[in-house]
Amino acid sequence: MASKETPMRTIAVVTALCLVCSIIVSGAAIGLRDAQNANKALDKQTNLLSVAGKLEANANVGEIYAKFVEAKFVDLSTGEYVDLNSDEYADLNAATFDQLKNVKDLTKSMDLTGKDIAGIKRRSNVADVYLVKDAQGNVESYVLPVYGRGLWSTMYAFIAIDKDGKTVIRIQYYDQGETPGLGGEILNPRWTVKWEGKQLFDANGDVAIRIVKGGGQAKTPSGIDALSGATLTSQGVENTFQFWIGDNGFGPFLKKLQNGGLNNG
Repeated sequence: MASKETPMRTIAVVTALCLVCSIIVSGAAIGLRDAQNANKALDKQTNLLSVAGKLEANANVGEIYAKFVEAKFVDLSTGEYVDLNSDEYADLNAATFDQLKNVKDLTKSMDLTGKDIAGIKRRSNVADVYLVKDAQGNVESYVLPVYGRGLWSTMYAFIAIDKDGKTVIRIQYYDQGETPGLGGEILNPRWTVKWEGKQLFDANGDVAIRIVKGGGQAKTPSGIDALSGATLTSQGVENTFQFWIGDNGFGPFLKKLQNGGLNNG
């Protein structure tokens, strides 16, 4: 008996199989989207509470976050909180905001040509900031999101700053792809603890953070020890802070904090 297989029949079967598989994959992606977004939000809240010193073992992360953290948005060019009731910012939502998505919109971001020390090319016109409060509702610190290029990757971190707008309380990198055991040591608590109490600015108000060999000595209030064997990652960390604490990042916001020019509500 002659075979009924033909090239067209084979193509039709393969096409049908691909179509069925694509429908299944798309359906699964859509069905899991809410769970993925919830996990992403939970991870962000966990990292925020950790750097803010509010993370408690076996506690409900969402409840602690709602109790102690208030999210706001800052216009990076002015350092002022944005008015979420205005038409310009009506679409901002702390739960879904993503600076990197804003960067892709040329109307919502700024080109950094000539001042891109962090290696990020563009930055969002607005950024999320987090007010950390005590049990009485008084602001005790601020958490700022920062990011910049290292040797192999873009490194993302939260930095907790005292309410004086000058002093580092804690730093936590939560996403990076640097070399394990070398640049990857930015995750090591034995290194991140060296940031505690460091001063962001010098007496002239200029960004003073430096990542240098021996920089963590007591006589250098703005110096942090460089990572051994990871010169380029260490330089990337310094560049990240030079940018984000400077005039093109959170600098105007921090200066207003220092001068009492912001009403936290």
